[in-house]
Amino acid sequence: MKQTDLYLYNNSPYHPGANAVKRLLWYYVNSLIFKSSLFPFYWIKNFFLKLFGAKIGKEVEIKPCVNIKYPWHLTIGNEVWIGESVWIDSLVPIVIHNNICISQGAMLLTGSHNYKKTTFDLITGTIILEDGVWIGAGAIVNHGVTCGNHSVLAAGSVATKNLEPYTIYQGNPAQKVRERVID
Repeated sequence: MKQTDLYLYNNSPYHPGANAVKRLLWYYVNSLIFKSSLFPFYWIKNFFLKLFGAKIGKEVEIKPCVNIKYPWHLTIGNEVWIGESVWIDSLVPIVIHNNICISQGAMLLTGSHNYKKTTFDLITGTIILEDGVWIGAGAIVNHGVTCGNHSVLAAGSVATKNLEPYTIYQGNPAQKVRERVID
């Protein structure tokens, strides 16, 4: 990667992982196909995600009005459901394993800013959702967080730290409230 390919976000070197033409094309595809409610067909969305470099498993259902930043940083396993108005801010990799539900209005945020600096330097971190995770409606998963197998982030909650497997979290910041028992 050449220095000219890096974008300086307030003194933090960052490159989105694709050239300007690919990013511009994705901007329009994302706006017309994903962020819109005009194309409810999952196969079209999965086709375009793969075309732009995402790794997509089988039986992936992406509902209308989903916003995906950079699909080339996205890996989605099998039997994944992504609800309406989900925001996948994939500045860096997001790995979504199998049998996962990301409910309406949830956000996966791989970037933030360093509030300790006057330049608010960009901070990024990979998000991993392990098998069987459920992200509730309006919940937020922050950068660098791994949601352990079969963990649950309750509606409206904010994950700022890793979630333990088979555990239900709630609140802002999300706190462990009980174990998840699956029959």
